[in-house]
Amino acid sequence: MTLKLYSYPRSSASYRVRIALHHKGLPFEIEPIDLLAGDQKKREFLELNPQGVLPTLVDGPVVISQSLAAIEYLEERHPRPPLLPERASDRARVRQLALVVACEIHPLQNLGVLRDLEEELGVAEPERRAWARGVIERGLQALEQLVARGPGGTFCHGSEPTLADLCLVPQLFNARRFECDLRHVPRLLEIEESCQHLEAFRNAAPEN
Repeated sequence: MTLKLYSYPRSSASYRVRIALHHKGLPFEIEPIDLLAGDQKKREFLELNPQGVLPTLVDGPVVISQSLAAIEYLEERHPRPPLLPERASDRARVRQLALVVACEIHPLQNLGVLRDLEEELGVAEPERRAWARGVIERGLQALEQLVARGPGGTFCHGSEPTLADLCLVPQLFNARRFECDLRHVPRLLEIEESCQHLEAFRNAAPEN
């Protein structure tokens, strides 16, 4: 049975899972959900995913609605090519880097939070964008330092892409949307360039 991914092009969490699917060479179908039109609030989608968020990965009877859980599911079902290193300490480090993005940066600058700032607190659009920029820039600068403490290599951890890179590239895409200053994260930009040479990352990009 073909995997199905409920996705929106500019959803960075969906972007992560698309990269993983392409990296592992798995056939899948995209079921588009237009976040701006409110498709995520429709009854049929909420029945599938009560959170009303993206992505949602469907593999037959299996439904997974958090991006890192979905990627780890794919990793366990289809371990080659891997997205996590062999050693426990290295896996922990890769997960740490991924979670900096997925848990500390992304949630504070996503569409839901920005809409709450507008609708609940009356924060104007320029201030909302400034909020998002601050969150992203501080988070990426911390990530730059954490990556620098690692083993080096072409990617976030070594010479092969990992879960951390799958989180980094979509977050840099978001950073540019919010016109963030990326001059202070040169190592992350080098890693992004390495990722963009890989077909899996190019095929998963929002424009594709």
